[in-house]
Amino acid sequence: MNLFDLSLHFNGFPIRKARHALNKIQNKSKSDYETYLRHQKKEIVLYHRKNNSFYKSFTKNNNISDWNTLPVMRKRDLQIPLAARLSKNYSIKNVYINKTSGSSGDPFVFAKDKFCHALTWAVILDRFAWHNLDFNTSKQARFYGIPLDKKGYYKERFKDLLSNRYRFSVFDLGDTAFENSLKKFEKTSFDYINGYTSPIIQFAKFLKKKGVVLKTICPTLNTCVVTSEMLFDNDRKLLEKQFGVPVVNEYGASELDLIAFENPNNTWQVNSETLYVEILDEKDNKLPYGKEGRVVITSLYNKAHPFIRYDIGDIGILSENSTAQKPVLEKIIGRTNDMAILPSGKKAAGLTFYYITKSIIEDHGNVKEFVIEQLKLDSFKIIYASNSNLSESQIKTIEHAMEKYLEKGLNIYFERQDNLERSANGKLKQFSRLIPEVF
Repeated sequence: MNLFDLSLHFNGFPIRKARHALNKIQNKSKSDYETYLRHQKKEIVLYHRKNNSFYKSFTKNNNISDWNTLPVMRKRDLQIPLAARLSKNYSIKNVYINKTSGSSGDPFVFAKDKFCHALTWAVILDRFAWHNLDFNTSKQARFYGIPLDKKGYYKERFKDLLSNRYRFSVFDLGDTAFENSLKKFEKTSFDYINGYTSPIIQFAKFLKKKGVVLKTICPTLNTCVVTSEMLFDNDRKLLEKQFGVPVVNEYGASELDLIAFENPNNTWQVNSETLYVEILDEKDNKLPYGKEGRVVITSLYNKAHPFIRYDIGDIGILSENSTAQKPVLEKIIGRTNDMAILPSGKKAAGLTFYYITKSIIEDHGNVKEFVIEQLKLDSFKIIYASNSNLSESQIKTIEHAMEKYLEKGLNIYFERQDNLERSANGKLKQFSRLIPEVF
């Protein structure tokens, strides 16, 4: 057992058992797999009805033998003390505890039993192995946030050491910081980059400005894995060109597991081994493959805490090519709380605004990053980081694009900053609706 596996083992997470269980699931035939999913869904519901007072109360008016009538769990349903949500025989002393990032606007503390958490890692290790990456042996260049308090900071640094990775700051994206990052790549045999999309894109832009392809100065580099934030097609092309390696897209949630991972065939394959993913409409009805709706997920193995038909807060589509054994995520459109509501009553994914303005703003090379806020029904603010203000012609072009792709009568305000403020964990929220959905 190698260092990373040993660290999991010594922390009470049975990684060998989890890997064996995952392998057994993956070796099931197509027909057996559908039976496995039906059985596991039934088992986890029965377990929590029997052993979890919170879930028993939550489903007291529902027929638990009919999956489609089980209530959908929202994040706000889970914003009660963790102790009140734990199953029988579990306590804060014998579970894995963490908290959600709060990117949905509804943060909360959650728990996993230790076998479930080991399964989470078994799935992650399995998916990275698709691209010949091994957490025990492959050196990772990590672009993630880090706690700024002393205890949290050194805890993460120690975890980085055990995980064979070096962490780059995502709170300083200036040229001086990136020069130092470049020197680290020159001296270190990194196998892959992993981290938040937006800071990695900023690093690629810095390399483009310098005329540097990262693989030429770090020949061992072979993959870039991005996560947590939207990856647009033109950004993927930029990363692949400036890094000189293929880009892999990851989609996950800390309270659940790795949800989808891009396989070597460039397909966003959904984790069907430990999760059950559904796409539901606004009335909680299941939608067929190919239809857009709310991403609702069940954790099939978490006995410490129920996540059954849990609305993760995203809008997405499962491909028509999906099967029970190999669901395919066609796209993630945005978060449900990131839907812009226009004066006409029309709704639009917040990323629509971001997508419209992105190519217009960034084509000129002046703007480093930007975010969009909805202030009122008809009012939006574009906050951007750049060396100089946008020109009148650029502003007019953006206003015309908004009118063309959305509707007339929208007020667009612009605010320039030297650097954009990131969340405490280093993520950049691309669109924020600052008004309620019901008026």
